Amino acid sequence: MTDKFIFRFVAVVSVFVFAVVLILNRRLIPAPAVVPSFAHYLPMLNAVLNGTCSLLLVTSLYFIMHGRITVHKRINILTFCLSSLFLVSYIVFHYLAPETRFGDLNGDGKLSAAEIAAAGNTRYFYYVLLTSHIILAAGVLPLILLSFYRGLQMQVDKHKKLVHWAFPIWLYVTVTGVIVYLMISPYYHF
Repeated sequence: MTDKFIFRFVAVVSVFVFAVVLILNRRLIPAPAVVPSFAHYLPMLNAVLNGTCSLLLVTSLYFIMHGRITVHKRINILTFCLSSLFLVSYIVFHYLAPETRFGDLNGDGKLSAAEIAAAGNTRYFYYVLLTSHIILAAGVLPLILLSFYRGLQMQVDKHKKLVHWAFPIWLYVTVTGVIVYLMISPYYHF
């Protein structure tokens, strides 16, 4: 495959994923009237997948630093598969479930003055963390896809240059994904 084809493929996949997430976030496609019972478990599944990916990324780094290329490659393939599963689960959840607002204790979808006061300054930390998480998650996808391809092709120098940026961003996204879940989970009411 040529680099031109790979770059186009990565661009198409990245734009497609971004568009799907945006469409579902804006509720341009109507969700079912009743949230299926399995949807309640998806946020926890997503946090488990993110946490597992965090551990696998660090483990992968350990093995490549010790010259264990085959183990490094296998761990990265597993991490890539789990991240792909996360993405599917994330999209399904955001299609099926209503929006959850941080601080919404009674689940009415609106924040009263009392709820805002109860959440306190934690709300600001949550929104800063969530915003950085979302922006970096959208931006890291093409880096992950390209570095994954370069690694599988054993284009080591190009892989290293991409991973220099992809690894810390991907790790940040997976770790903050777990933190965001832990912070928002008390407010799920569906």
